[in-house]
Amino acid sequence: MEEALRQAWDNLFGRVDGPMSFRLIIQPVVATFLAIRAGWTDAREGRPIFFWTLARDPIQTRVMLRNLWRIAGKVFVVALVLDAIYQIIVLHWIYPVQALIVATLLALVPCMVVRAVGNRIVTMARRRQSTETKEVPRADSRDLSSKPEASEHHENQTRLTQDK
Repeated sequence: MEEALRQAWDNLFGRVDGPMSFRLIIQPVVATFLAIRAGWTDAREGRPIFFWTLARDPIQTRVMLRNLWRIAGKVFVVALVLDAIYQIIVLHWIYPVQALIVATLLALVPCMVVRAVGNRIVTMARRRQSTETKEVPRADSRDLSSKPEASEHHENQTRLTQDK
């Protein structure tokens, strides 16, 4: 058992400098790009951060995982296929558990982490914009009276208030 774990460990880290090592960069970059887009969409639609929803609302777990799969599923499948090809070329055998570990590290982990960061950045930027717009001084009624449209609007509002 110890020998099998050591061999698996060596096989996992042997992928770094072996053939097809370009995929160790390309796949996380693609997952990152997709995750940034998803995180921005989450923030614009007011959805909470992915990790918080999984931790705080277990009822939403199925929906959240389905959403994660929709975003990173293709990258995950490509990572599995490429790792299987790598294993056939270098190891002359397919080790499914190792392929799952590599695909998870190359596709799902970057997607979840970057998605949360993207969501947080957009949410913070929106909060900052909303506080900046609240700080802009508004014109008072004296300024409104100098403009004909504003004066008419002010008079209409006064009549409506008096009618009540």
